[in-house]
Amino acid sequence: MALLRSYVGGRWQTAADEGVPLHDAVTGEEVARVSSKGVDMAAALEHGRRAGGPALRELTFHQRAALLKALASHLREHREELYALSARTGATLFDSKFDIDGGIGVLFSYASKGRRELPNDTVYVEGAVEPLGKGGTFVGQHIATPLRGVAVQINAFNFPVWGPLEKFAPAFLAGVPSLVKPASQTAYLTARLVELIVESGLLPEGSLQFVAGSAGDLLDHVTGQDLVSFTGSASTAQKLRAHPVIVRNAVRFNAEADSLNCSVLGPDAKPGTAEFDLFVKQLVTEMTVKAGQKCTAIRRAFVPAELLDDVAAAASERLAKVTVGNPSSEGVRMGALASLEQREEVRRSLKALLSAGSVVFGDPEHVEVVDADAERGAFLSPVLLKGDPERAEPHEVEAFGPVSTLMPYTAAEQVIDYAARGHGSLAGSIVTGDADFARDVVLGVAPWHGRLLVLDADDAKESTGHGSPLPQLVHGGPGRAGGGEEMGGIRGVLHHLQRTAVQASPSVLSRVTGHWVAGAPRAEGVHPFRKSLAELKIGDSVVAGPRTVTQEDVDHFAEFTGDTFYAHTDPEAAAANPLFGGIVAHGYLVVSFAAGLFVSPEPGPVLANYGLENLRFLTPVKPGDELTVTLTCKQITPRVDQDYGEVRWDADVTNGNGESVAKYDVLTLVAKS
Repeated sequence: MALLRSYVGGRWQTAADEGVPLHDAVTGEEVARVSSKGVDMAAALEHGRRAGGPALRELTFHQRAALLKALASHLREHREELYALSARTGATLFDSKFDIDGGIGVLFSYASKGRRELPNDTVYVEGAVEPLGKGGTFVGQHIATPLRGVAVQINAFNFPVWGPLEKFAPAFLAGVPSLVKPASQTAYLTARLVELIVESGLLPEGSLQFVAGSAGDLLDHVTGQDLVSFTGSASTAQKLRAHPVIVRNAVRFNAEADSLNCSVLGPDAKPGTAEFDLFVKQLVTEMTVKAGQKCTAIRRAFVPAELLDDVAAAASERLAKVTVGNPSSEGVRMGALASLEQREEVRRSLKALLSAGSVVFGDPEHVEVVDADAERGAFLSPVLLKGDPERAEPHEVEAFGPVSTLMPYTAAEQVIDYAARGHGSLAGSIVTGDADFARDVVLGVAPWHGRLLVLDADDAKESTGHGSPLPQLVHGGPGRAGGGEEMGGIRGVLHHLQRTAVQASPSVLSRVTGHWVAGAPRAEGVHPFRKSLAELKIGDSVVAGPRTVTQEDVDHFAEFTGDTFYAHTDPEAAAANPLFGGIVAHGYLVVSFAAGLFVSPEPGPVLANYGLENLRFLTPVKPGDELTVTLTCKQITPRVDQDYGEVRWDADVTNGNGESVAKYDVLTLVAKS
């Protein structure tokens, strides 16, 4: 059988020994062999730092996002090949899509978020400018720049495609190269994924490396600029976190560990309600998708005491329809566990759980299978237990397979306490039509959970389910769940960047960040609306006005728009208003007059005004006030795939006394040439 190769230092490398065999989870046949003997881990990390990092940092966030999108499209064309290989891990087609399509979806999601939420630049500016002196000549702001190391990911066996891609996407978008070390049991699928990525030729060399086999002395060579992200057991996470090099160099370490996730059925969800059916369906789904080998699967199902027998009967009826066997065979709903060793580990955990409960459905030792040998393949029956929530075992022992435990509760306070006994979970769910009960439980269990789903009849059709991590939301959890966070939209990107506070003059800060800062020089001359994106510079400005606001203007605006709020139309009531003391102009009249002052009306490079942001009305405008507006180019963002870009303008509208009456950002689209 083929020995899986590592991809390090810009080339494929075969191990120096025969490796250890990897077996088909369904047939027991040898699929491949794996070993990392001979791989120079220090050199691999250095290659990422010296080749991959600089190449990525030359690209803007938008350019990296475009490469992620192209890569996702490339991998989507090879899904059938990956599905076929995934079946050898014991996965059904549904399981395979969950893993493979889910991973590709993360690439698409981060590509989209990168274009929409990050600048077309190499530096990320975070938060508002902070004034640090009274005169406005000393200011501060936070910037975020890519770490100069490698994002090392050590992954679990259960998601050989989604696992590496959900870590790779935010690291790549941040400008940090990755080194992937998958779990050996299913490494042959990750290896083919990496081959497809390398064959695409889309990524800069050094931005992705792959080690097949043991991590060896990999962690001995990480530095304070590297990151380590681990997915797997809580015990292994604890050992890696305490690695002396990680501790000594304060290496950023993120752990996403198996946890005893729970689902809570609300007291309102009686048999016959939509929520009762949703709870049972979700429970069975979480037990059987990927044969229960999900770090987010429901391990503890809390049910009102009076509904325990009803739920047990309904879940058993649904579980009885789950066909176990060869995932390639028609009608099979659940495949095999990843390996025979994994099956034995689940059985050992089941023995501990049975000391505190009893079997409701299934047989831990025997299962009828379709088109396969039940002993040669790593097959296991779904097993539903009833447990005692006052015992420690259901809250401490995880059977990482198609196993869940039903437990009763009598009040919201009690189920909150039971949920917390898991000491930290990745995901939880509350299935109820009672919003008050949902609020109580969500707020009660939130400190112990990274993500919570409230499932009811209203959101059921669109819900992605209890166990589906989403790239827009954080994936991770406190305590036993590892204490880390992955994804979460742009949060996942920022994890790979160093946040630095920069203190400087407005002009220097503007130059560093690429954003014009109030107090920095402005350049007047040619109206900036007459300049293309190629000609426009931050600080380009126009001052227009004054224009006097009259009572007739206010009256006309009120009649024309229908905004007859008393402060604009009733002198006596307006005079009694402690904020105004008389008639004031509409805020949107002020904004409209400002636009009329700064606009350059002839056709030109400005294509559209597509919004205002951060609008604040600061000083009331009264009839007789004179308005002047200063419009300054604040930020320029070319779009990679368009012949125009976005320009953010600082608008400051002042009265005759020089007081700001309104401040806001104007957003326009401007032609590149």
